[in-house]
Amino acid sequence: MEARMARLTSALCYKDPKAALKWLEAAFGFELVLLIEDGEGNLAHSQMSLGEAHVMVGNEWSADHASPASLGGKNTQTVHIHIEDDVDAHCQRARAAGAEILMEPDTQFYGDRTYRCRDLEGHIWTVGQTVKAVTREEAQAATGLKIQGWV
Repeated sequence: MEARMARLTSALCYKDPKAALKWLEAAFGFELVLLIEDGEGNLAHSQMSLGEAHVMVGNEWSADHASPASLGGKNTQTVHIHIEDDVDAHCQRARAAGAEILMEPDTQFYGDRTYRCRDLEGHIWTVGQTVKAVTREEAQAATGLKIQGWV
């Protein structure tokens, strides 16, 4: 698989990034596309892909770059991946790999079916699949929200 860099890529810090690489493959189906190690075999940098989604996985490398596992589970961002496959089956795969399911698969007002989970070190992931085309007008009518812009 040829890796092309996405225009926006999340970079996540893990206490044990090599374990995270294996877990992200088992739980979500990510594929390792780049692995750089130092002379002792420690991870220096890595990149994974899932379709057009990309993520960098690395070490805790400064006081400002730490795993949620080192911060009492706190997250400053969550990661969302959009898949084409069955999101319910994807959720079961993640659960089987040890993901803590925070929100079971549910169809949202905007037409995506999503679930949310916490990974092995506490990062929060949302996974979605479009299951129904919804217009802005339909979304507004369903929620009572005023929505600007709608793709």
